[in-house]
Parts: sequence; C-alpha cells; structure tokens
Amino acid sequence: IIILLSRYSPRTQMTKLKLDSTLVGVAGEYATAAELTLRNYIAAISLRNSRGTDIIATSTDGSCSFSVQVKTTNEGKPHWMLNEKSERSTAGSHFYAFVKLNGSNKRPDFYIVPSAVVADRISTSHKAWLAEPKRDGTPRKDTSMRKFTDEQGEFLECWHVLPVASSD
Repeated sequence: IIILLSRYSPRTQMTKLKLDSTLVGVAGEYATAAELTLRNYIAAISLRNSRGTDIIATSTDGSCSFSVQVKTTNEGKPHWMLNEKSERSTAGSHFYAFVKLNGSNKRPDFYIVPSAVVADRISTSHKAWLAEPKRDGTPRKDTSMRKFTDEQGEFLECWHVLPVASSD
C-alpha cells in the first residue's frame, strides 16, 4: 500500500506535470518579479499588451527604475527565441531576464542581460547563421526570428548588471 500511495503523491505528480505552454511565460514573469523583490526592488508586472516590457522595477527609494523583458523556456538548453525588433532595443535602462524553468520543485535559472548586449549578440549570431548554407547546400532564407543562447552561463545569475539605488 505504501508503494502505491507514494506513486500517486502530490510531489510525484508535480515533477511529472508538463506546464501548459501558455503558462510558461507567465511563470517566468512572476518568478522574475519575485527575484527582483527579494533583491530589494519594487517590481510590477505590466499588462499583457505592453510591447517589449514585462516588468517595471524601481528601487525602494525611487532613485532608479528600469524595464525588463522576460523570455522563458521550459526546455533543457539555455536558448530563447526573440524577434528581429530586439536588435534595435538598446536602451540603457532596459534589460532581459532569460528564465530557464527547472521543473516545479527547483528554482529556475535566471540569465540577466543588458538589452544592448542582447541586440549585439542576436544580430551577430543571425548574420553567422544566414552565411552558413543549409545541410543540402542551399542558402538560408532570412527570417524575423532570432535566437539568444548562453551555453557557457556567462549571464547566469548576473543580477549585479541591474541599476542600484543611489546612496544619499
């Protein structure tokens, strides 16, 4: 009986549950807002139709604020799809939080990257991808999709790139 009950425990069911694809992005936004709050920022999730900004954050003293675009994956590798418009989003007060969910019982991985770095990386990698022919030798066709990757973990947990409150 114990073996049968442990097979159907809530903990077992939670780890095997596949998150609905429409909720993956929502989970990333709330997880990022929670992490920002734990780091002493006031974080507000924007309305669904806010283009390019998922979270507005400010220091508790109001001396600095910034915006965050959250991209979330539920897959194994740290890579995220973006639109070509991200190549032009380079404001100093705009950041990306790339979130890799690790199941329901583990903390997600957060990759925090300034928007100018993202713009440069995706532009460079897209040009390299276009220059490389397909497997059959034919040229690739341009697309509006871009891919950001961080296989080496260069931006993993880089919360320090975010603005800090002034010390008056």
